[in-house]
Amino acid sequence: MSAIVCSHVDKAYGATTVIRDLNLSIEEHEFVVFLGPSGCGKSTLLRMLAGLEDISGGEVSIGGKVVNDLEPGDRGIAMVFQNYALYPHMTIFDNIAFGLKRQKVPAAEIRKRVEAVAKTLGLEPYLARKPTELSGGQQQRVAIARAMIKTPKVFLFDEPLSNLDAKLRNHMRVEIARLHQSLKTTTVYVTHDQLEAMTLADRIVLLKDGVIEQIGSPAEIYRQPGNLFVAGFIGTPNMNFIDVAVGRKDDRWALTGAGTTFSIEGSGFDLRGVHRAVLGVRPPDLKTADAGDSTNLLQGTADLIEFHGNDALVTFACGGKEVSALVPARECPALRAPVRYTFEEESVHLFEATSGVSLRRAQNPS
Repeated sequence: MSAIVCSHVDKAYGATTVIRDLNLSIEEHEFVVFLGPSGCGKSTLLRMLAGLEDISGGEVSIGGKVVNDLEPGDRGIAMVFQNYALYPHMTIFDNIAFGLKRQKVPAAEIRKRVEAVAKTLGLEPYLARKPTELSGGQQQRVAIARAMIKTPKVFLFDEPLSNLDAKLRNHMRVEIARLHQSLKTTTVYVTHDQLEAMTLADRIVLLKDGVIEQIGSPAEIYRQPGNLFVAGFIGTPNMNFIDVAVGRKDDRWALTGAGTTFSIEGSGFDLRGVHRAVLGVRPPDLKTADAGDSTNLLQGTADLIEFHGNDALVTFACGGKEVSALVPARECPALRAPVRYTFEEESVHLFEATSGVSLRRAQNPS
């Protein structure tokens, strides 16, 4: 059993609380990513699971066993750090085998297990080398191999790719995903990079100031953000936000802001009693308006164009508000040209202006 349960977990350093009454269940074999900005508590929470930080309050269990007072080596976990923490004077073979040697595993068994894990991670040609003779990506694979060889119940990854360049990060991200698919070990992964979270996770735990803002699959968090923070943090390019006044006109909801009035049927939202809201629409959901389109228009003059290859990000001012649209490169306007974009109601997000909570109606289970 390798399920993880955090029940009313707190962490404080003196008078400063960094984790507040956190409750979380991670299923066996699940890949969960702790995501959030710097200082949100994600690495602290991971270190509490590992036993590297004391728990100020609450309870953590792994595989049905409370581990609050267990030493890291007794928790059945293996951790991969941001810095590879390899022994520079040892060969790659000895780095991978170090933990087994300390456990006095027979030499023949050590060699068998090292060779097996090296084959899985493509490290066979490097076993006689020293860490300084390897690239950053290869060193990170050694760190993963050292964790794998313990056959742990749980893998913990603490921003393992942040020291790598973009190309290596992409490569290692794919390797970690494939590794999880083959091993099915319960995995908790910490990152501030939403691309890593969206591509690796079965579920994302999005944290802010030591509190869980939302838990869900990447698709759920992207499509149904629970509040303004989640909507603004998830998604690249960032979601457009427009402050609007909410009213009724001709049996439809009228949302007035950015120098225009948007009209929606509104059945997907609970707008009763709401007077001020924030309308959100993602740049990819803005479409070039046809000549005959006259409703739900965002228009202005293109003052910045960023070429992304197949797409282009067009930024323009609309009623004093900066708005961005991600459009196919073939539809990219010229700089300073007038632009007109529209959106479908299904792509709109609405949030209560004061609390920031989503106004989307809860969906009935199918």
